[in-house]
Amino acid sequence: MALDQQTDRPPLRRVVAIANQKGGVGKTTTAINLATALAAVGRSVLLIDLDPQGNASTGLGIGRDRRAKGSYQVLSGMIPAVEAIQASEIPKLFVIPADMHLAGAEVELVSVEEREFQLRAALTTATLDFDYILIDCPPALGFLTLNALCAADSVMVPLQCEFFALEGISHLMKTIERVRRSLNPHLEIQGIVLTMFDGRNNLAGMVADDVRGYFGDKVYQTVIPRNVRMSEAPSHGKPALLYDLRCAGSQAYIRLAGEILKQERSAAA
Repeated sequence: MALDQQTDRPPLRRVVAIANQKGGVGKTTTAINLATALAAVGRSVLLIDLDPQGNASTGLGIGRDRRAKGSYQVLSGMIPAVEAIQASEIPKLFVIPADMHLAGAEVELVSVEEREFQLRAALTTATLDFDYILIDCPPALGFLTLNALCAADSVMVPLQCEFFALEGISHLMKTIERVRRSLNPHLEIQGIVLTMFDGRNNLAGMVADDVRGYFGDKVYQTVIPRNVRMSEAPSHGKPALLYDLRCAGSQAYIRLAGEILKQERSAAA
C-alpha cells in the first residue's frame, strides 16, 4: 500500500492538533487510528500524547513502564523531543508517550516565559523527519491544549453526533480564533470528523446535517460509526486497524486518511 511517488507526498511536515474540550467524543480513538492508517499507506507519523491520562500511549501498546521519557519531560525542557520518541509496533508510526506527571505541567510552568510555546519550541529545535505529527490533546482548553494549538499548523476536531455537539464546538472555535489572532496566525481548521454515528438514531442524522450545514466542506465526508470492535481494541494495546481491520470503524478511518491525503494534494497543487 506504500505510496512512494514524490508527487503524492505532502509538501512539508504537517503538525495537526486533534482537539475537543469535551471528553468521550472519540478524540484519542481518532488520533490512534488515523495515525495508523496514514502509516499504513507509507507516511511517517509521530503521535504526541499530550493527555495526562495517557490513553493514546496505552492504545499503541506503550506500557506505563516505558514512559519515563515523554511529553512531560519535553514540555519541561528536561530532554529534547527526539529523546522521548519511541517506536510503536506499526512500521513508520512513532510515539511520544504521556503519563500523569503531565497533569502538573501547568502549575510547574506557570512562571516560565512564553510557556504556551514550549511544545512549539521543542518541535522547532528538533530534527523530526516525519510527514505528519499528530497531537492528541486532553479534553480541556487549558495549558496543554494551548501548547498544541500554538505548535500546530491545523486543528482536527472529532465531533460526536449528539445534542450538545454544536454548543461545545462553538466554544472551541472561539478559542481557535483567539489563538490565531494573538499566538499562531497560521493556525487553520484541518477538518471536523463526525464520530460515534448511529444510523438507527434520527438525532444523530439531524446533528450531522446541522454540522454540515454550518461548517460546509470543513466536515469530512467520512463518518466514524459506533463500533464495538473499535471500543475493544485499546484494552489489547492495539489500534482498531490492527485489532480488526475489517470492522466498520477501521474501514472508516482508512477512508478518512484517504480524504486527508487528497486534501493535502489539492492544497499543494
